Order: sequence, then C-alpha cells, then structure tokens
Amino acid sequence: MSSREHRSYPYTPDTGDLPLLRGEAWSGWVVTRTVMGAALWLVLGALAAAVLALVGLWQPWVALPVLLVLGAVASRLAARVPVRPLPVWSATLLVLLAVGSAVWAGSTHSEQVLPRRDSGSYLQSAIELSTGHARPIQVSADSVGGPDVLGIDGVTLASPAFYATGTPQEPTIQPQFPIGTSAWYSVAYWLGGATAAFWAPAVLWGLAVLAIGLLGSLLVGPRWGPLAALGTALAFPLVHVARSTYSEPVSLPVLAAALAALVLAARHATAAQVAAARTAALVAGLLLGGAIVIRVDALREVILVIPVVALALVQRRAHATVLGVATGVSAVVAFGLTWLTSSQYLGSIAGSLLPLVALGVAVGLASTVVVVGARRGRPGGTLVHAWLPRLLAGAFLLVGVFLASRPLWQVVRQSAADSGARVVAGLQSRQGLPVDGGRTYDEQSLVWMAWWVGPIALALALLALVVLAHRAGSAWVEGRDLPSWVGPAVVAVGSTLLTLYRPGITPDHPWADRRLVVALPAVVLLVVSCAAVASRWSTRRLPYAVNVAVSVGVAAALLVPTALATRPHLDERVELGELAAVDTVCRQLRAGDVVLMVDARAANEWPQVVRGYCGVPALSTTTALRQDPPRLARAVDQVASAVDSRGGRLVLLAADSTQALTGLGLDTAVVGVDTVVREDARLLERRPDELVELPIRVWLGTPKS
Repeated sequence: MSSREHRSYPYTPDTGDLPLLRGEAWSGWVVTRTVMGAALWLVLGALAAAVLALVGLWQPWVALPVLLVLGAVASRLAARVPVRPLPVWSATLLVLLAVGSAVWAGSTHSEQVLPRRDSGSYLQSAIELSTGHARPIQVSADSVGGPDVLGIDGVTLASPAFYATGTPQEPTIQPQFPIGTSAWYSVAYWLGGATAAFWAPAVLWGLAVLAIGLLGSLLVGPRWGPLAALGTALAFPLVHVARSTYSEPVSLPVLAAALAALVLAARHATAAQVAAARTAALVAGLLLGGAIVIRVDALREVILVIPVVALALVQRRAHATVLGVATGVSAVVAFGLTWLTSSQYLGSIAGSLLPLVALGVAVGLASTVVVVGARRGRPGGTLVHAWLPRLLAGAFLLVGVFLASRPLWQVVRQSAADSGARVVAGLQSRQGLPVDGGRTYDEQSLVWMAWWVGPIALALALLALVVLAHRAGSAWVEGRDLPSWVGPAVVAVGSTLLTLYRPGITPDHPWADRRLVVALPAVVLLVVSCAAVASRWSTRRLPYAVNVAVSVGVAAALLVPTALATRPHLDERVELGELAAVDTVCRQLRAGDVVLMVDARAANEWPQVVRGYCGVPALSTTTALRQDPPRLARAVDQVASAVDSRGGRLVLLAADSTQALTGLGLDTAVVGVDTVVREDARLLERRPDELVELPIRVWLGTPKS
C-alpha cells in the first residue's frame, strides 16, 4: 500500500459526457462505475428481497422490475463516486483477468445440489424462494396429511439448514441463512434454472477479481492492480467458493468495493472536494452495513469501521460523519431484516454473535473516549504519543509471532458435547489421528494460510503490515492527515486477525478454508505493496536488471506457491452428476405423493430437495424417533393412514441402506438412484489435493396398506 496520493477526478461525468473522457480517465471511469454500481445493486437488491419476501411478493413480475429500478439507482449513485484514472493497459488487463476467472470458475462449477454443505443449502433456499416467493416458506398442512401428522412426536418438516416454524395448523419453514445470497441465486434460477444458478457464483467471482484489482490500483498504484487481481484469482480457497453457491461470491465484491470507496472518500476529504468525499463515504457505508443481509459475518467489518470513523472525526475529515451514519443506519436496517427473515439462524449462532456484539460495544466506547478526549485537547500521554509509531509496529509484530507460534504451545478445544465435535472425532478416527473431538484446530489457522500462499508470502505480508503501522503512527504523531489506505487496512487487517484467532468453523479442508476469503486478499494486497516498495526502492538505487529481478522475485514469492497449490484443482468438478441423480429421484415421484425420510442420511440430505426442487411434499423423522423402531413403525402407519385418507400415497425414502425400509416391514424397495460422484476430501492436518468418491444411493418404498 502506497503512501503516495494520486490525482483523480472529484466526480464522475454522466454517461452523456462519456465521449469527453479519453484514455486513463475513461478506463478508470468504466472500472470504477462497474465495480461500485454492481456492488450497490447487490446490496440494494438483497434488502429489497428481504422486504418483498416478508410479504410474499418475491415473484418475477414484481422482483425483476424492482431490481431494474434499483440497478438504475445504483448506477446513478456510482456515477457520483470520484474516479482514479487507470492506464488503458492496466484496466484492460483487469477486465481480462476478471473475465478469465469467471469463465474458469464457471466451466468447472460444482453441482452441490444436496444440502450436505452450505452451498447446497443456499441453492435449495434459492430454489424454494424462486418458487414459493416468500420467507418463511408457507406449507399447507393438508399437503402432508393434515395437522395431526405434524403433531406426531418425531415427525417434522425440519431438516439441516431449514427450521420448522409456525404451528401444526399453519406450518412454515425458515431457511437458515440471511436472504440476500439466496435472493440473487433465485434470480439466476428464474432466468436459466439450475445451470444459471451454478454459473452465478462464477460471474460474481469475476466481479470480485475486478474489484480487488481496482482496490490494489488505488492502494498501491495502477500498474500493481493486475498483480493483486492475479494473486487473488489464483488462490484456491477463493476459487473453491467461486465454483459453488456460497455467500462469499456475493459478499466479496461488495466488501472490496466498499474498501475502494473508503479509499476514495479519504483521498478526497479536502475543502475543495467535500461533495465527492461524502458521496464515496455514503457508498462505502451503504455497502459495509448493508452486507449483513448477505452475510452475517459482515457485522465484524461494521465494528471495525468504528475506529476508522473515530480517527477521521478527530482529524475533522469531511467524510467522517457521513461514513459513520451511513454504515450505522444500513447495518441496523440490514440486521433488522435479517432477524425478521432468519431469526432461528441468528438464535442458533448467538454464542458467536454475543462476543462480537461485546467487541463492538468495547470498540465503540474506546473510540468515543478517543474522540471526546481529542476534542477536549487531551490526545494522550506525551510518552505514548512520542512512541506511538514504534508501539504500533511492535504490536503487529508481536501479533504475527503469536499467531505463528500458536501450534507450538496451544491446543484449542471446544465442548466435546458439541455436534461439531462428533464430526471431528469421526474424521480423526478415519484419518488415523488421536481422537479428540473437542479440538477446533484454531491454533493452526496461519498454517492453513501457508498451505495456499506459502510462508514467504506470509512473512512479507507481516513485514508490510509492520511498516504500514509505523507510517500510520508517524502521520498521526506529526499531525498529518492519515493516509487514505488506513481505513481499508484497519477493516481488512482487523477482520483477518479476528478470523485467524477464531475461525469458528468445522476444521475439515478445503471446506474450512472458506474462512480465508477475506484474509487471503488482504495478504495478497500486502505482498503486492512489498513488491511495489521494493521496485521503487531499487529503481533509485540499483541497475535496471536488478530492479526487475527484485520486483519479479517478490511477486514470484506470492504467485509461484499459490499457483502450485492450486494446480491439482485446476479442472476438478465437485459432485458432478449430482443434479442428474436428483432428477432421477424426482422423476419417480408423482402428484399426490408425500415422501417420509426414514434413515439418518435421508433426513440430512433429502427433505428440502424433495420439497423444493422436486416439488413434492416431504416430511422427516428425528433421531430420537429413528432410534425407537416400534415407535417409528407406529408413526409411519399414522402418516400413511392420514395421507391415504386424502387420496395420496406415502413414499418412504432411505439413503443409508435398505435396512430402515426392511425394518418397517417392506419386502421390496425401488432403487431411486445408485451412482457415485466425487467430492473434496475432508482433511484435518494437511492440504487436500484430490477428490474422493461419494456414493449417492436412494431407495423408495411404499408401506403396506
């Protein structure tokens, strides 16, 4: 990240003035407006989706016109964001990298249809939203045999990632995650079915690569933006989520655009460019706060904006108030809508949210003390003030050493009674590791990073962070305006450190590497800043050939390990064939059927697929009911009688084996599907480099009358 400030335009002309722009100004205008406009559209569309779904109006004839209007609003607001000119070659390279990344991720997209992972859950939520038009999902009690069926102990509409809500008379289902991601994937499903939904993350990934490239250009310099985009595009954990319907492909371009807007706001916070600074701050605040309706973890970035606003208020920067108000208001609105549409999910993760809220309160109080103290002429002790640059640099160095050394002296554990602990214990047993299900492997988080970018890149990133901390402290002590990169650095680095300290995810890889989606681009940008500084230093002091070697060497320290780690995954297609397998099962069901899941795997994977994708009413059974065979048999008889009385047919579905069906007295069962797909290996202590087989088998049976 460069401390130099670069010339830029205080506002962007409307499209009618576009012919007046030439060369660098035109290139910067196109890239900036594309990134800002698309990110604003994603956030505004997600907020609108929450409102429309609450009243049951997320239907194409309502949603698509609303989205078109919001797209125009987003484009108009993006047009007022100040522009940083970009060389034509740099902007062209950014676009080519973005398009190439999207094509690569799209052509190798996964087919995770079953909600075995969050990607499948998001897809099923999107499908249900596209056809049911509301959240929570309305279910007719008569469609599953009547209210009495839902009153049977152990018979439920619930399944992993889909909570049963409402009453037996008026049952509803509430999907697990915030609605924003599912809403955008549902739009893709309207436009082109499952294929379009599978391609949507790749398209958004291309936008994220473009946004990170723009951010790199703003922070480090125009000729370094493509290197930031390339380093990001090669990192496998990012490619992995870009191939699947996760929330990260939707949230990452929003965050990158917000940080870019934050840079532009700080850069234009002068008396002559107040309007431009405030517009950029407004956009940054809307994106940062509104992202909560896409990804709850965005609350972390919102909290980290608080000290950024406080520092800007102390220095009386023109954008400070607008940034604080826009972020706060949009965050409150987004969190409120998320509560209304995903309250069960928020309640289930309260254990993670409450510490985050406590952190927010602490950061808010500390920031308030700093602002009030500065306004009263009490900036702090003289000794602390004089030593601030070295204290900041030393603090970050110690944090880096702390994170790197954790595996040597710490083993992080959680309660062995946690459901995730049972999963970890099973993985440990199968991989020949000591069984200790309570382990979270949080102390290994920096090792996870090293798997994908290499240890040298991490060391360079830490070096850059220490130097930048010293520069920021020096600017503060000397009474100069803080560099424009300080705000994005506080948010991105703070989020990275919090993630590395507590990833908060089941530690099976590559699935757990989702937690690195914010951390990896931050490391890439820090290493790129090292390359830029090394280039500028060697230009003034060394021969040209040595200068080139230094620059290439630093860039290679990032790109080579990243490319080598990603190489085994270049063309893999995770769970390819799963969509066809699901279609095969759906074709064997008919109108009037009610499907009941009777074993553990069926209950975990198939209820919402049958209900949403196949369009057939579905019920599940709880673990307690399945573990009591006589009670399960009685429940099946009750459900069958209720369904038969309404002219329907009860179909039992098993996905582990035929044992559950034969235990219920069925002599024969139809093979619904019997195929094998390939999925990522689930490893705990080493980097995954191959796919493993995943059998998908379904047996269907009808109980005797």
